[in-house]
Amino acid sequence: MEDINMPVVAKKIVDEVLSLPTDARVSLVEQLLTSLNLPTQPEVDRLWAKEAERRIAQIEKGKVRLLPGDKVFSDIRKKYQR
Repeated sequence: MEDINMPVVAKKIVDEVLSLPTDARVSLVEQLLTSLNLPTQPEVDRLWAKEAERRIAQIEKGKVRLLPGDKVFSDIRKKYQR
């Protein structure tokens, strides 16, 4: 991992971490990701379910116009000439 901008201390930490067994590295990655306060999978699932419910409600109320999938993909191919 050659990065001239990486501080010496960070490089030492990375070198040491890379020498750990796989399960220890996975655990460390999970802990680091958690520390970033990113949405968890259950939170992502909950948000997608909420979005799906919103879209279903729009369809049921007639607020959106549905298009057949074939038309959508045909339009995309035409737009990008593929």
